[in-house]
Amino acid sequence: MLGVNVVATAAAVIVLAVVALVALAPWIAPYDPLQQDLQAVLQAPSAAHWLGTDTLGRDTLSRLLFGGQPALTGTAVALAVFAASGILLGLLAGYLGGWVDRGIGVLVDIMLSLPGIIIVLAVLAVFSQNLYAAMITFGFLLSSSLIRVVRGSVLAIREELYVSAAEISGLRAGRIMLRHVLPGVTGPVMVQLALFTGAALGLQTGLGFLGLATAPPLPSWGGMVGEAASVMFQSPFLLIFSGGIITLMTLCFALIGDGVRDINEGRVTRRGGTRARRGLRDRSRAAALSAAERTPPAGSLLRVRDYSIAFSQAYPDEVVRSLDFSIDRGEIVGLVGESGSGKTITGLSLLGLLPDGAAVTSGGAWIEDTLLTGANAATLRRIRGRRIGLVSQEPMVALDPLFTVGSQLDEVLRRLTTLHSTERKERAADLLRSVGLSDPARILRSHPHELSGGMLQRVSIAIALAGEPDLIIADEPTTALDVTVQAGILDLLRSLRDSRGLAVLLITHDLAVVADVCDRVLVMQHGEIVESRAAVDLFQDPEHPYTRVLLESTPSLVEIR
Repeated sequence: MLGVNVVATAAAVIVLAVVALVALAPWIAPYDPLQQDLQAVLQAPSAAHWLGTDTLGRDTLSRLLFGGQPALTGTAVALAVFAASGILLGLLAGYLGGWVDRGIGVLVDIMLSLPGIIIVLAVLAVFSQNLYAAMITFGFLLSSSLIRVVRGSVLAIREELYVSAAEISGLRAGRIMLRHVLPGVTGPVMVQLALFTGAALGLQTGLGFLGLATAPPLPSWGGMVGEAASVMFQSPFLLIFSGGIITLMTLCFALIGDGVRDINEGRVTRRGGTRARRGLRDRSRAAALSAAERTPPAGSLLRVRDYSIAFSQAYPDEVVRSLDFSIDRGEIVGLVGESGSGKTITGLSLLGLLPDGAAVTSGGAWIEDTLLTGANAATLRRIRGRRIGLVSQEPMVALDPLFTVGSQLDEVLRRLTTLHSTERKERAADLLRSVGLSDPARILRSHPHELSGGMLQRVSIAIALAGEPDLIIADEPTTALDVTVQAGILDLLRSLRDSRGLAVLLITHDLAVVADVCDRVLVMQHGEIVESRAAVDLFQDPEHPYTRVLLESTPSLVEIR
């Protein structure tokens, strides 16, 4: 791959050199590109004319330098339109989904069905000799390919946990797309831009060859090829130089695209995460709740009543059925069960992060007097981070690898507080100290890959605490950690409960963790809570057969009993 990168670098240097020479043409060209000398027609390269002369005795080098201006300008215009429309529409389609995705998909289908060259010629028939109109049209029509590439990349990136974390922090969709999603698609985008640039240059020179873009006698690379073709037997040098510069630039753009592709393929692939989407898809159900049903139950911080979740018509059976539980302030409640029992989807649904197609089909959830079920985007932004925080299973994928810890903490604090820049830095350091990290200055400067798993999990907890929430949903917070680090994280959760009065919903499959830290336990099987008791009572005298099976599958707990 090193060789390919060296070649791509050399190609980029050549492109930059040609662009610089063309830009400096008024100052470095030896002759006026329109100056004729009929006594020096079709001369071979010489000291006076380094690349010879054309059919009217005009200096070939000067015309190449000036002719590059319309060629490269037209290419740049097409490239700008291609990039802007392709990236914008691809981001919107991939991230927002739904009717936006379908509408942009229809537009892409229409663009693909249109013959691009014919449309460009039709535009030139209306706007004669208008290079910009032609290249804008060409750039927009061909952006359909970039839209599909960006959309596909965004569909994968939006499943990453760090995107979910940004949503939970209450960041708006536009900021998430620009800051967290767009950097992840730069590799594929750069490849497409490099390849399109060659195609745009080819179209521009083709139009120049036909005399449709730059009117003679003004120089253009395509026009010079057309003139050289008519005298190629008398003076082959003309075609070599004019065609050679076009071929060289097109080849360089292709090599740059190959180099960017190889670099992109060589990057370490981010580990996948659970897809989290915006908002519950159950607003019709929420609208149908009666006034009595919408009244929050009194007493508890979090109350879930008759709560069921299903996945669309394709999977009509409810994956979570008739849940009924509550969490008080300062209480740590464990939600325990085997993989696939519905623990995680229950926790995510409270934050409005159900996957596409999923919906709450009955019941409701409240945090104090605020109804979570079917809440609109504005309500969810007020809840996420401020009332409810989330700590995910794998902190490495919950934190954006492109930004430092300090940058990510600052982003959350900027969203959730009114602190100024200096105050946010102090607050970020205080948060890190509060979760047991003794060198906050170094950690704030570090990227996620520079920290250990335990440190990253503490950083995730600090981010979850940034908005001073009343409840933390901790989804398998110790699964990816070794036993020693697990104990430290559990001690931290206990201390936060004691010092802040924080409530915690601890989602886990590890009963040993539950026994260590939880006040109450909810045992979940096949989407139902089969047992709900105080932790001490449950471990001493389990009532449900499934609970007994879980306890017997944990040797350390069997010994204790």
